[in-house]
Amino acid sequence: MARYLILLALLVTVVYAADKYPSKYDDFDVDKILRNDRVLTSYIRCILGEGSCTSEGREMKKILPDALSTNCIKCTQKQKDIIEKVRNHLKARRPKDWDRLIAKFDPQGEYEKQFDRLQSGKKV
Repeated sequence: MARYLILLALLVTVVYAADKYPSKYDDFDVDKILRNDRVLTSYIRCILGEGSCTSEGREMKKILPDALSTNCIKCTQKQKDIIEKVRNHLKARRPKDWDRLIAKFDPQGEYEKQFDRLQSGKKV
């Protein structure tokens, strides 16, 4: 789950909302970010607190704790799809960065287990 939400934080730059996170970023070109190592690295460094953040990055950091604790219940389906794409990309192509993000946001692996169950259609 943490990976899922970290991806949310990396690519779905949304502001906290009562029912759902805003969908204003749902249609951005996630593939463009994933193809650009410099931009992706910038987002990762922001989330890890190792570099400066754009205004969108700061928004992401605000919603991350809520998203983690609620299993991303406020995410739209589009946001969940984007997160899964980013998750798969990082795990396959940037495993060291992935491990650093997990170490910070899900050191016990509890969120990842929840996310894996959700992805396999099981109830958490």
